[in-house]
Amino acid sequence: MLPALWFPGRPGGRGWRRHRRGTGQEVGARRRRVGLGRPRGSATRRGRETPGPAGIIMVPPVPAETMAEEEGPAIELRQRKKPKSSENKESVKEEKIDDTPVPERAPKHVLFQRFAKIFIGCLAAVTSGMMYALYLSAYHERKFWFSNRQELEREITFQGDSAIYYSYYKDMLKAPSFERGVYELTHNNKTVSLKTINAMQQMSLYPELIASVLYQATGSNEIIEPVYFYIGIVFGLQGIYVTALFVTSWLMSGTWLAGMLTVAWFIINRVDTTRIEYSIPLRENWALPYFACQVAALTGYLKSNLNTYGERFCYLLMSASTYMFMMMWEYSHYLLFLQAISLFLLDSFSLEQSDKVHEVYKIYIFSLFLGYLLQFENSALLVSPLLSLVVALMLIKCLQLNVKKGIVAKIMKAINFYLACTLTVTLNIIMKTFVPHKENGHMLKFLEVKFGLNITKNFTMNWLLCQESLQAPSQEFFLRLTQSSLLPFYILVLIICFLSMMQVIFRRINRESLKETVTLEDGRIGERPEITYHVIHTILLGSLAMIIEGLKYLWTPYVCMLAAFGVCSPELWMTLFKWLRLRTVHPILLALILSMAVPTIIGLSLWKEFFPRLMTELTELQEFYDPDTVELMTWIKRQAPVAAVFAGSPQLMGAIKLCTGWMVTSLPFYNDDDLLKRNENIYQIYSKRSAEDIYKILTSYKANYLIIEDAICNEVGTMRGCRVKDLLDIANGHVVCEEGDKLTYSKYGRFCHEVKINYSPYVNYFTRVYWNRSYFVYKINTVISFQS
Repeated sequence: MLPALWFPGRPGGRGWRRHRRGTGQEVGARRRRVGLGRPRGSATRRGRETPGPAGIIMVPPVPAETMAEEEGPAIELRQRKKPKSSENKESVKEEKIDDTPVPERAPKHVLFQRFAKIFIGCLAAVTSGMMYALYLSAYHERKFWFSNRQELEREITFQGDSAIYYSYYKDMLKAPSFERGVYELTHNNKTVSLKTINAMQQMSLYPELIASVLYQATGSNEIIEPVYFYIGIVFGLQGIYVTALFVTSWLMSGTWLAGMLTVAWFIINRVDTTRIEYSIPLRENWALPYFACQVAALTGYLKSNLNTYGERFCYLLMSASTYMFMMMWEYSHYLLFLQAISLFLLDSFSLEQSDKVHEVYKIYIFSLFLGYLLQFENSALLVSPLLSLVVALMLIKCLQLNVKKGIVAKIMKAINFYLACTLTVTLNIIMKTFVPHKENGHMLKFLEVKFGLNITKNFTMNWLLCQESLQAPSQEFFLRLTQSSLLPFYILVLIICFLSMMQVIFRRINRESLKETVTLEDGRIGERPEITYHVIHTILLGSLAMIIEGLKYLWTPYVCMLAAFGVCSPELWMTLFKWLRLRTVHPILLALILSMAVPTIIGLSLWKEFFPRLMTELTELQEFYDPDTVELMTWIKRQAPVAAVFAGSPQLMGAIKLCTGWMVTSLPFYNDDDLLKRNENIYQIYSKRSAEDIYKILTSYKANYLIIEDAICNEVGTMRGCRVKDLLDIANGHVVCEEGDKLTYSKYGRFCHEVKINYSPYVNYFTRVYWNRSYFVYKINTVISFQS
């Protein structure tokens, strides 16, 4: 029963209320329940209470004005005695809201500390990116003596496929209009003989398109040369790359000191973190900065304590960077496929809210279909494993929503992995059956040969297997990472985070609830979803990097980030101390000390050992000297007809296309079956084939000039069986493996040697018109001159 309510009136009559006298605490509690409680010893408007007869407390009458103010709460209490069923929840909700303590505003000095920390961290992140971009620019200038070179010598520094990318940038600048330039890229018949290609789609020329538009729209043609503008954009993107890694490590550790250590390790190990020094226009140099921004946004998005505005910002940044990454690199969807697998495992173990993970899946689908439309209906995106996996996971999500409870839900949870794998493979097969595509089938064949599932004598497959970037990492790679102290700390951090993650998984299996907020004292770093995602992702990338060395450029930057986060995170040290049951020293204090002391010691040692080397590289003036190639390009521009077609190695053809603009027979690309076949046929000039066979091959592609490279013809390879001429002999059946790899008898000598002797029948087919120490140029005779 609620206590009797009082109303105004005379003492002891109507309006008075009676209470049984109790203890002081009981009386105070009853008074507080009806809104009459007051601090002990304080005065009230009703005056003092006077004890009445028989131990009854007498309360004097209250004025009408005071009664009007307090009548509302009294009536409300009377109505809450028997609320209606429909209003019950609302009243309970109001009580909970009223009982919720209002958060106090942080003191001004605390707000100032937070602002200073964020400001200094952002300033350090931006400064690190800018300094790295300036460092790359200065190093590039010193290495090639770029500003003191002529335009032709500058362009020669772009090798192989990089030369092709930059050549299309030049073509866009020469186009009379933007529309005409785009049309010439999409209907290009001036690059490869007898072939019209959509260079925009086939070679992913969106970076060159954007760079040319920016160069002309900003009026930079009156300020800076095109080549400096181009490489400046790439160096700027590398600065963004470093800034994104800085922010990612900062978000994970909570201190910008981790970001500084990430940048230091990245620059010191730049030989293994980036290929920007060797090939500036590579697609990965344009694309990976966007992927780093996407990973930073995803890291913030997965954090449990993120507010609404921060979550929206991370979602928008993640959407934009995912799409840009997909547009810049044709192999981007494979890397996003690994990321989707990591998120799927994160969701499967219920380590994060499923809604967030499935929002990321929606970003994948949106980016894939938008990329499909804007990349001229690129069917490779529709048949990509990323789309099949995401669609399969969305279907599985729908099935789980329909069976939330009961034994069926448990069975669905148990066979989640099986359903995901089965549906992904099934959907991918269906898409490849009904969608016409030209996916990189040679990549699957390469992987079969790489893992020993198949044996082939195909020249292209064996040539790819011999490339250093497609082999297993060398011992020097691990030695370099160990000397910079990166690898040992990465292994330590990875082991601690992985074991903590496994503990969380076992708790989930045993149906133990996870804490909403993990504190430092808990020592459970594996409960943080962003940490779990990075652990799974780095394990997947590292597994691939252990097989193919070229993938180390995807893995090593995140090794720097993860190692720096770990040594600067007090939570990681606290997790380790929880396992060790440290009691001699307070674990929290020791964790805080180590999180500051260890990165400081690492930073000082790196500064002492590697900073002088970096300064020496900037002060040491080098020079790119290749006079033979310069002479060859100069002769072609002066002596060769404009309509001439040149044949030679694909790498040299890329330089000819850039420096002269002449048409070629092949290109250094391996994503098209026709180009692969052309490359293999043109390489026959270094095989043991007859002059007539070579002549037929060259004339079938309408070639007018043939260039023999002495470096390939007289190659002395360090790896046995990986020279071009050896691979050609294997493909043509001129090597008997059972007899100790001895050459069999052939009535034809090696063409590149025989054609230099100038005797019949070679002189009937080919006429030497130019030569120097490295190159021999032969004019391919017409049929009429051959018959004479």
